Amino acid sequence: MRGVKKTKFARILSHMRKNPLFWAGLLVVAGVALAAVFAPVLAPYDPNLRHVQYKLVPPSGLFPLGTDSLGRDVLSRMFFGARVSLWVGFVAVSISIAIGVTLGLLAGFFRGWIDELIMRFVDVMLCFPSFFLILAVVAFLDASIVNIMVIIGLTSWMGVARLVRAETLSLREREFVAAARLAGAGAWRILFRHILPNALAPVLVAGTLGVAGAILTESALSFLGIGVEIPTASWGNMLTEGREAMGVAWWLSVFPGMAILITVLSYNLLGEGLRDLFDPKAV
Repeated sequence: MRGVKKTKFARILSHMRKNPLFWAGLLVVAGVALAAVFAPVLAPYDPNLRHVQYKLVPPSGLFPLGTDSLGRDVLSRMFFGARVSLWVGFVAVSISIAIGVTLGLLAGFFRGWIDELIMRFVDVMLCFPSFFLILAVVAFLDASIVNIMVIIGLTSWMGVARLVRAETLSLREREFVAAARLAGAGAWRILFRHILPNALAPVLVAGTLGVAGAILTESALSFLGIGVEIPTASWGNMLTEGREAMGVAWWLSVFPGMAILITVLSYNLLGEGLRDLFDPKAV
């Protein structure tokens, strides 16, 4: 019926159709994820296979993105490098979200000395530049992919904690929480059954943007030689190899650099689209 007010779902769909950048970001993110998952099928060669007679060959029919100084196919290493970058991004963000959501819920719901203790700890962590803190920790540990994921996750949860705390402070005063208390629900049931589900929308946005940040951090660490260990392919250490041969092999730097740029930009576009989507004023 024409007079029937559009449902919230219909308004959301209408808003999404008006945001082409959101769809562009989603399309690229999905494409990169599929390329990473099906890397063994899509890669024309083993990423570590050396074609000794084809060192530093420019893009051609045999090697679409050329070869590096050891004769390894750049396209194959790009596919497997996407696996490393996305794996680091998703695991690191999962760790940071788990810590940030837990501490933010506790601080916002119980308040008092618990809130003061948690937020002062957040303030202390924010005093240290995250990247230099990661560099300091990595210097004392092995430069393995597992350590990189854990370190990034343990040093990037503060923003999520503050975001969830703010949402929890607002939600704990709502009518449905008061109704749950009157119904005899305990604090933990209210926290995880009623408040947590309603606080997840901004966390999803923060997580999407966090993946982009984690990919950049991993790439920077690998570029500096303290990230993913060679010969494992990652976009960061591919950039390092390209820097050493910049004058004679432009493709070694251009293609990994473009992959990082496009992937990070796509996650940022996706995150901004989700932020607009969950904004009540936007829909």
